[in-house]
Amino acid sequence: MITSYISHSECMLHDMGPWHPESPHRISSINQQLERSALAQELQHYNARPATEEQIIRVHPRAHVLSLELSQPEEGAPLVQIDDDTLMGHQTMHAATMAAGAVVRGTEQVLKNQADNVFCAVRPPGHHAERVESMGFCFLNNVAIGVEHARHNFGIKKVAIIDFDVHHGNGTVDIYKDDPNVLVCSSFQHPYFPWRFANSEWDNIVNTPLNAGCNGPEFRKLVEDTWLPALQMHRPEMIFISAGFDAHKDDPMGEVNLVDDDFFWVTKMIMDVARVYCDGKIVSVLEGGYNLSALGSAAHKHIEALKGL
Repeated sequence: MITSYISHSECMLHDMGPWHPESPHRISSINQQLERSALAQELQHYNARPATEEQIIRVHPRAHVLSLELSQPEEGAPLVQIDDDTLMGHQTMHAATMAAGAVVRGTEQVLKNQADNVFCAVRPPGHHAERVESMGFCFLNNVAIGVEHARHNFGIKKVAIIDFDVHHGNGTVDIYKDDPNVLVCSSFQHPYFPWRFANSEWDNIVNTPLNAGCNGPEFRKLVEDTWLPALQMHRPEMIFISAGFDAHKDDPMGEVNLVDDDFFWVTKMIMDVARVYCDGKIVSVLEGGYNLSALGSAAHKHIEALKGL
């Protein structure tokens, strides 16, 4: 199994301050874990390239992107607050376009048969970024930009997006809730941030709410009962994963009690579906995960599964 690992040091230029959990060290923690285990040597490593304006505005209107760019502070100026927890620095949009560009490059690698699957170790995350609103540490919806690249440049028609972050991917739902060709399956602690789109009002949105305290066996049963039938009905030509690791029991941002093996299990389940319907085509993209040790170990298990180990 050829697994591509796409990242870029410039994704770490976005910095919301030393107190903020969405820190540049998140990518370092994954890299260090991979190096310690020697799994890094089993992967094909590539640098991200920044997404182009054309690729971004398929998802976000040009006026919204321009507004974000104009909101960036000058170098050395104080951070600019977007919402209660989301701040912009001088290099934020550069990092955001690099994160989205990693997903575009990963999409191309999979669809050109240069890799079986891809993990994009990028930040800022993207699944809370709605079509015209940035929030929840997110500025651009990285996964959606990759999905639209696959649809517009490679003729992919039916896509599945699977999101196992502890927070609901409201941005992805906002973008695709009226598009029957994109199935969105999302597990998340409920009730919890972002407090919207948690009710499954659309046939192509499969929400799997988790109670605080939910453990691995409960999570696995809920996922099997809700996602598998929908995926089998949808028969996707490609699968994108919003891979959030903040449902880990040690993560400070949520109250779901998953362990590393649960992330391995859910990844293998997604791979089984992908083998049946889309020749294994998967692009996985980092979302949450804020305990650095837990993030490193859980992401390692996820990548192990992608690699077929």
